[in-house]
Amino acid sequence: RGEGRGWGILKVVGAIEDKVRTMAEVVKTISDGSHIALSGFAITRNSMAFAHELIRQRKRDLTISQCIAAIETDLLVGAGLVKRLIYGGGRCDRFGPFYNIDRAKLSGEVIAEEYSGLCICLKYLAGALGIPYMPTRSLGGSDILRRLKEVAPDKVLESNCPFTGEPLILLRALEPDVAVIHAQQVDTEGNAVIYGPLFDTKEKARAAKRIIITAEQIVDVEITKRDPERVVIPGYRVDAVVLAPYGAHPSSCYRWYDYDKEHIELYLDYCKRGEVQKYIEEYVLSTEDHWEYLKKIGLRKLYEKKAEPYLG
Repeated sequence: RGEGRGWGILKVVGAIEDKVRTMAEVVKTISDGSHIALSGFAITRNSMAFAHELIRQRKRDLTISQCIAAIETDLLVGAGLVKRLIYGGGRCDRFGPFYNIDRAKLSGEVIAEEYSGLCICLKYLAGALGIPYMPTRSLGGSDILRRLKEVAPDKVLESNCPFTGEPLILLRALEPDVAVIHAQQVDTEGNAVIYGPLFDTKEKARAAKRIIITAEQIVDVEITKRDPERVVIPGYRVDAVVLAPYGAHPSSCYRWYDYDKEHIELYLDYCKRGEVQKYIEEYVLSTEDHWEYLKKIGLRKLYEKKAEPYLG
């Protein structure tokens, strides 16, 4: 596939493996201390089902990277699974702050590398291109840069352009151990179709050493071949595929369902009171898997959130 982790050329010999696995199987492959890049943005297309299984299997000392913090990351921090957070800030959209992330940062429970959203994308892009760093004019003279020098002095440097002499910031590449991407559709070979905003999805997937796709729907390869330009992540880069309908709940998934306002407010109410563990006991640990979680939420509630075909 050439240098870096971009979409290069792949020579395929023989039949391609069916990559469909269960959520429990793929989470077992995640080692304690891993760096996981999660999909999602605030309350949009979050990897919630995957996060729930990480909690069930009690993974520890994780590094989570994300362009903008999302609800699954706040849940993982609240569960005590996260040691380092690399992100560009963020909150729970219109509903309020991420209480668990804010508390963990202030208490020192989590080491927080806070960049701008642009700089996170640039760091992923450097990893995708297989280069050690990405130069930028962003962050110069900012409090963000000052804080980064304190918490991650080996991840950001000030320098000068060798051609013009102008000041530049050098951002060390991000190369996650695994990128977990929630998609609307994926085929059995791992070719993933994502509708709506992509955010930093392409960059983080290209930068990662492994890719796991969780999806609302798994389709036959022949379906994907009819509309190949829709494929955002090609199958040859994907390790495993997991069927996870409503796998982003309570966040939204464009063309599939809207966010669950009532459940997000319920979650934040627990977090605001410092009782996230009670939420985890009730909605995660009390359920054996994602299917039991959906049963607990209720078929009627899920049906009410189904997206309108015209509006998406």
